[in-house]
Amino acid sequence: MKGFKIPSNPPTTNKNVRFPNDLIEGVENAIRGKDCTFSAFVIEAVRWTLQGLEEENQDK
Repeated sequence: MKGFKIPSNPPTTNKNVRFPNDLIEGVENAIRGKDCTFSAFVIEAVRWTLQGLEEENQDK
């Protein structure tokens, strides 16, 4: 089992992003009742996508 590490907050920068209303509604529905913010969901989704793209490029 991996050892527990206290997480640190990485430096951040504010970015304004316009989302289509239906996408906002979809994210809000997905996180409703969960301990997750809109920003945390979007950040994780972007990380997941970037990792997938990186793996895809390595396979080429």
